[in-house]
Amino acid sequence: MKTMTDKKIVVMGSFVADLAFRAARLPVWGETLIGSSFAVGPGGKGSNQAVAAARAGAKVQVLSKLGDDAFGRMARETWAADGIDASLVPNCAEATGAATILIDEARGENAIIVVPGACFTLTPAEVDAVAQTIHGASVFLTQLELPLATVERGLRIARDAGVPTLLNPAPAQADLPDALIALSDYFTPNETEAALLTNMPVATIEQIERVAEKLQSRGAKNVIVTLGERGALVLAEGAAPALVPAFRAGPVVETTGAGDAFCGGFAAAMAAGNSLLECVRFGCATAGISVTRPGTANSMPTRSEIDALLRS
Repeated sequence: MKTMTDKKIVVMGSFVADLAFRAARLPVWGETLIGSSFAVGPGGKGSNQAVAAARAGAKVQVLSKLGDDAFGRMARETWAADGIDASLVPNCAEATGAATILIDEARGENAIIVVPGACFTLTPAEVDAVAQTIHGASVFLTQLELPLATVERGLRIARDAGVPTLLNPAPAQADLPDALIALSDYFTPNETEAALLTNMPVATIEQIERVAEKLQSRGAKNVIVTLGERGALVLAEGAAPALVPAFRAGPVVETTGAGDAFCGGFAAAMAAGNSLLECVRFGCATAGISVTRPGTANSMPTRSEIDALLRS
C-alpha cells in the first residue's frame, strides 16, 4: 500500500448517536424481549466512515451539522480523538440525531432505525459555501443520510473540480435518480441495497455481476458491491467483473459498522493513489477487522492492524 497524502478526504454525511440493544434474537412486531446489554456510542454513516478513514491513516475533514446537545458534544469528542477536522460542522437549533440498533447476538446481524436530526438540515447552499474546500480534497465521500439535493450538490461540486467521488447509497432508496448515480466515480452499495436499486436478485455471483452491470448502465463509473463474508464484487469501467475475497480476522461479533469500515478504508487507500483492486482489498480488510468488535465508530481498526491483516 502506498503512503497517505497530505490532502484531506472530505466526508459529507451524518452523525447520530447509536443506541445499541443486544438480545438472543431480533423481536417480531408486537413482541417484547429481555435484552442482554445496552450501549450508547458515536455513529452515523458519515461519521463512521470518517473515523474509519482517519484510523486507516488518511487526513479527514467532515462536512455536516450538529445540535448543541450531549450527542453533538459526543461527535466533536469522537472526531477530535481521531484527528478529524470538524471546522466545517456548525451547531444548529435541531437536535443531533440518533439510531436504534437491534443486534442479534447469536448471528451478529442487526436491524436499524435512524432519525438523522441536525445533519438533515444541511442545505445545498451551505455546501456551495465550502466549495473551495471540496475542490482541494483528495476524495469526496458521501452517503444518503442527508437530503438528496444536498448529496447531489456535493457530488457535483467535486465532479466539476475533478475530485474523485465516492457515493455509498445507504440507507437504500429504490427510487435513487440516475442523475445522482451518474455523479459517482465509485458507487458502493451492499448486496441488499444493490438489489433494491435494481429490483434484481443477488443470490449468486453471476446475478450480482448483472446487477453491477445494470448500475453501471445507469451512470456509475465503477461499481463495488460489498458482499459481507463473500468479499466484494468489482466492476471497473471498461473491465470484466472481479471478486475480491473477504478477510476473516476472527469471530464475527457485530456487522453494524462493516459497510462504513469498508468505505472509509477504501477512501483512505484511494486518497493514497492505489489501484482500484488494491483499494477494495484494503476496504475488505478494514471491514474484516471491524466485525470482530462491538459498536460502529469504536470498531474501526488502525492502519497498523489493517496492514498486518493484509500481510497475513
